[in-house]
Amino acid sequence: MFLISLFLSTLFLAYSNGANDNFKGVATLFGSRTTSYQTAILWATFTTFAGGLAATFFASTLVRNLSGQGILPDAIANAPEFHVAVAIASGLMVLVAALTGFPISTTHSLTGALFGAGLVAIGLKVNFVALGSLFILPLFLSPIIAISLTATIYSLLKYSNYQWNLEANQKAIDACHFISAGIISFARGLNNTPKIVSLIVIIEYFSIQGGMITVAMAMALGGLLNSQQIAATMSEKITAMNQIQGLSVNIVTGLLVIAATQFGLPVSTTQVSVSSIFGVGLIERKTNVSVFYKLLISWVLTLPTAAIISGITYRLLQG
Repeated sequence: MFLISLFLSTLFLAYSNGANDNFKGVATLFGSRTTSYQTAILWATFTTFAGGLAATFFASTLVRNLSGQGILPDAIANAPEFHVAVAIASGLMVLVAALTGFPISTTHSLTGALFGAGLVAIGLKVNFVALGSLFILPLFLSPIIAISLTATIYSLLKYSNYQWNLEANQKAIDACHFISAGIISFARGLNNTPKIVSLIVIIEYFSIQGGMITVAMAMALGGLLNSQQIAATMSEKITAMNQIQGLSVNIVTGLLVIAATQFGLPVSTTQVSVSSIFGVGLIERKTNVSVFYKLLISWVLTLPTAAIISGITYRLLQG
């Protein structure tokens, strides 16, 4: 019974992840009116799903057991009810955020859910030091790095536009913008699919490859059906943007995602993409600061809220 519940709750998390995350890679396409919302979400769906499918070829190295991550002993985290609590709590947190237009980090939601269930399972024996690399550092570093780097990249592209009239070659700029959005979405699917699949690896009758494909499908569906509010926040509410600004955001997001993967930098893809959009608006003094502050608060509250939901869920499942 718990194994069936685990499978369904993991699909719920994958769907929620897609709803909150899939549009982030293409937000600048819609925000700069390079494409329509429909074209942007279809491109995000296709490239995210492609990234999820590509993960099947790297399953042996990419699937990570998120139930550990140095937070608590693996033996404690192997119980199906623990995984169910983590999947339900993080999935609910991410989906509610998506439906209300708050782009939050799925990884931070998972981290919070792990801590919440862990506190109920073993009390204060959970590794609080792990919070530094998993939550606190990304929360502080991601916005600072992204805003600074985006402001620099955009300033350079803006200067280049004045010098060489880049807009005269608008088709090339749009093509680069479109490709960069696809690369970001592909990378996100490649990275997030194994994280979610790691929750169901304890189901011995379920292959990792089958899990990858199923999770990728659920992620794609979630983004296709429930991305509207995230799109409104990221594409319109933070700042108005043009094609050069949108391309600048995608360059920075892509660079930081690749660098984080390569060098183990503690940054959040969600916070990088949102902060990059804020950064280009800051240069033009067109940012909606109140919206960005609300997003910052939601990022701070992600972990404790997910922890509370997970702890309660785990206790109920134990009963």
